[in-house]
Amino acid sequence: MSSQATVALRASRFSVVSDPPSVRPHLWPVGDSRLQSVGAGPQTASLLEGIEVTDPEVGRFVAQIREFLRSTEWPADRTTRPGHLTASAFVLSHDGEEFVLLFHRKLQIWVEPGGHADGDGNLAAVALREATEETGIAGLSVDPTPLDVDIHEVRPPAEDPHLHFDVRFMVLAPASAELRGNVESESLRWVSWDELDGYEPDPGLTRLSALARSRYRATQSPS
Repeated sequence: MSSQATVALRASRFSVVSDPPSVRPHLWPVGDSRLQSVGAGPQTASLLEGIEVTDPEVGRFVAQIREFLRSTEWPADRTTRPGHLTASAFVLSHDGEEFVLLFHRKLQIWVEPGGHADGDGNLAAVALREATEETGIAGLSVDPTPLDVDIHEVRPPAEDPHLHFDVRFMVLAPASAELRGNVESESLRWVSWDELDGYEPDPGLTRLSALARSRYRATQSPS
């Protein structure tokens, strides 16, 4: 999450270590050629096709983001108004039993890693970059099919309120993962599934965690 964002409200709110391709072929590790930066165009819009819409609110978000991409010249530029693209990463432990939450220094809430696209339409790459920067974990890998989308308002200091059109991805940590964090968070920790409610998640984070858990379990099932 960008250091410029201070309040998020829902709008309605390198050494590379990777898993063997034979085990998790859906994951792209840091350094994968498919994670190169691209402009925010058809490739970005096509990401929305992979989202399984099981919630009417998510369906509305998908439609709104699709229209935003169609009608906006620079959707991935943080200066674009009424808002711009961002990407979030739901970072899971290697065994899928825990995930990362950080206590954002300016937001003063527990959130998943994420941040501005800053011109990059390859939002899977953005999510992986932000996860790496904010957790300090080397060897993360990203599932390039988005888990979820969300639209929420932010009110950074010295800026007008605006929207974040957020596309959210599952990111998997290696077995040797160590959390280090950066200046954007006051605390960073692994959280188990049954501990989530104690962190006062908003509906978007609750939905995202359920989708990530389901996606992880599906990837572990025999084909």
